[in-house]
Amino acid sequence: MKQKIHHSLAGYLCAVTTLLLVCASCGQDRSGEYYALIRPKQWIYDVMQEYYLYYQDLPAEEELDFFLPPQEFLSAAASEQDRKNGVLYSHVDSVNIATAESRALSENPTYGYEAVMLQAENGDYALQVLYIQPESPAEEAGLKRGDIIIGANGKAIQSDDYERYVSTPATAHTFTLGTYNYDLAKMDTLGTVQMPAPRIIEEHNLLQSQLFSTGNRTAAYILYNNFGEEEDIAQWQALYTQLASAGPDDIIVDLRYNPGGYVATAQTVTTVLAPASASGQTMLTMTSNDKLNQTQTYLFDPALIPGGTALSYQNLYIITGPNTASASEIVINCLRPYMSGCLYQIGTPTFGKNVAQALYTSEEHPALELWLTTYRLANAEGNSDYAEEGLLPDFELSESYGNTLGELGAADDLLMQPILIHMTTGAFPSTETETRGTNNSRSMKVIDNPIDHKPKLARVSHRPLYIHP
Repeated sequence: MKQKIHHSLAGYLCAVTTLLLVCASCGQDRSGEYYALIRPKQWIYDVMQEYYLYYQDLPAEEELDFFLPPQEFLSAAASEQDRKNGVLYSHVDSVNIATAESRALSENPTYGYEAVMLQAENGDYALQVLYIQPESPAEEAGLKRGDIIIGANGKAIQSDDYERYVSTPATAHTFTLGTYNYDLAKMDTLGTVQMPAPRIIEEHNLLQSQLFSTGNRTAAYILYNNFGEEEDIAQWQALYTQLASAGPDDIIVDLRYNPGGYVATAQTVTTVLAPASASGQTMLTMTSNDKLNQTQTYLFDPALIPGGTALSYQNLYIITGPNTASASEIVINCLRPYMSGCLYQIGTPTFGKNVAQALYTSEEHPALELWLTTYRLANAEGNSDYAEEGLLPDFELSESYGNTLGELGAADDLLMQPILIHMTTGAFPSTETETRGTNNSRSMKVIDNPIDHKPKLARVSHRPLYIHP
């Protein structure tokens, strides 16, 4: 799909004219350099004028600096309605054309685990492991979810060590594992693990799927951490086949660490989980700004699942956290009208992002992908009113960092405990404390949760919309 838009060049020409006059006094013609610097930002601004959901909030051209890098320019031009908790939804990706097909791989060498940075009551710092990627250095080292790293190479963890030991490590390390002794106000050492050198790994979004029984009921547990593209769609379709064969009584989808992704994948996931009554019905509506005056509708499309027959099961439990966002919220919000009384949300309120970003590219600037907030999202009942508070849980409970986290999907996983009680008794516990088991009532302070910084995505197109200058 190709469209043309007209440039409004007043501010652009003013800036360039000023610079050209300066250079003319030096006897040099450097107009090509200045046009090259400014044109990508002018293109971004023109696309925003036409397609941006909040185009009314755009600053005048003369108020913007067209010499800023693309992402900084976009941030300066973007509406406050396009942000939450320091997160700007619209964003510019710089595409490495040579590696664009390898996005399932980690961007940098990694150990393959995610962790939060914690601080104990005595001021000591630690890293607690949230999850581990399969076939990674962390898995090879024997690191496990819930492990608390209190030192590396004989030195205590410091507040600025996250990049060095988690996000962008450069070499092998010996990690010291420990726990915080609240009675003595000190870190106790439990042992060490030898972490191999970091390397590029394949990153899995569908991290875990398993069947288990409790009492006389069976359930499928699914841990999903990001809505990827075509490969994820194929994995969920394969998972549908497994679920149809196994026939669990209940399904548990864990989205506590999932900040979103592609809407097309969310449509497949939602269709896999939907009851027969939803087949062919409206799943999601996306509404543009009043200039475009467009509404797009996604259906629970039976063509997305093998055989086209809905799964038959009783209850759907969805685990959420404060970073459950965008495409994850689409799944919950769009299933609710069709699963009253059998969809239960457990955890904390979700992030609260009810808008989606469409992809715009230019043949003149092929290295830039502009993901612009273009649509407001609503379910079949028109509900899109969750931007402020997020989607609220039926049973509210948060993870207790610094304590035993338990294996994801297991009985010692704190967020699984109310689900297991509900599966057995038909009701949630009357108080949160009934689910805490042996966990200490105190927890360590979270200094930084890296999932807070992950993009909150609801990307609506695999195909770019080419906008020509």
